[in-house]
Amino acid sequence: MIDLAEIHKNEYGCKPEVVGSAPGVLNILGEHTDYNEGYVLQMALPQRSYVALSRRKDNSLRFYSHNLLERKRTTIPNLKFKKEDRWANLCKGVLAGFMEEGHSFKGLDITIYSEVPPRIGLGSSTSICAAAAAALNGLFSLKFKNLDLIKIVSDAEIVFMGLARTLSDAFTACIAKPGKLFFLDLRNLDYGHLPLDLSGRAFLVTNSNVPIIAEEADLIEFRENCQRCVDYLNRKRPGRTLRDYSSRDLKFGMGLMPENSRRLCLHVLSENERVLEAQEAVKNGDLAALGKLMFRSHESLRDNYEVSCPELDWLVKRAGETEGVLGARMTGCGFGGCTVTLLNQGAAETFEKRLEEYEHIFGFVVEKFYCQPGGGVEVKDNG
Repeated sequence: MIDLAEIHKNEYGCKPEVVGSAPGVLNILGEHTDYNEGYVLQMALPQRSYVALSRRKDNSLRFYSHNLLERKRTTIPNLKFKKEDRWANLCKGVLAGFMEEGHSFKGLDITIYSEVPPRIGLGSSTSICAAAAAALNGLFSLKFKNLDLIKIVSDAEIVFMGLARTLSDAFTACIAKPGKLFFLDLRNLDYGHLPLDLSGRAFLVTNSNVPIIAEEADLIEFRENCQRCVDYLNRKRPGRTLRDYSSRDLKFGMGLMPENSRRLCLHVLSENERVLEAQEAVKNGDLAALGKLMFRSHESLRDNYEVSCPELDWLVKRAGETEGVLGARMTGCGFGGCTVTLLNQGAAETFEKRLEEYEHIFGFVVEKFYCQPGGGVEVKDNG
């Protein structure tokens, strides 16, 4: 573990007053359901992002990324999104959110470090925003409640940066609990922490190292296609989102919509059902049932939503062929990125040996790590 306080001191000449941290996020089930007011089942990763803060006497904002060894700067009066500021826009968006809530600041020195691998669907940008929000909340003793922080984190990505995000990652990053999966209903924001006994088992995250090729425009198009599905189904029965319909409604809607639209609907509706089934399976300690739902989720993402790729399919297929593996699926928006595998610890060595074939077939070196559910945001006061 790096000494972020010492890094901050070397950069700015003083140690930080507070350091906020927040986890990356792993989707267990509930892919592409979130923007349809559906259900998700997630967990906080042990890998975290850290944001260290100290106050300045002027209005300057200085940002240092220890991962990239890059520096950016602006001022409080010029706090706005700039494409060239890239990673610094995440903290700028959080600052803008606090100012929208009526809080004013002088300048800040900000150091960012993240253990969460970026751009592979593990909530790296959300974890940085959540860490920054927690640090600011602690530095100025603002006593913002969880839901207030979640909104600021979400708005930093959606409003300030214009990214196609939802509230789910922000919820998990802010309020996840160690040893528990996080269930969220995106319509009414009801949530629950589900105790997870992983005795003798683990989640394995496997990075395919296939770059995620989906752009923000692609994600926005998915949302628009889902809304078109709702418009078709509205001809039979009124509803606001796909959440308002069932598989039965979809059956009656055949002939009203194009086949590709029907498959989108089919995935979202069946994925919502899988999340609810998984919730009960976890409550009952039935991890074999959870694993089967993960396999079925991947099949639907591959065949109905068509967001998988040969590399992810290969990883899931090899997992399914390995004795002791309970379940596997792609995780994240798709078109590359990671898979998550639920397996007995005795199966780990066998599965890892099978992964050695991957580089020879696809030319990418697979990266992997084991994980158990971690906790949400934390703040360390260095004062």
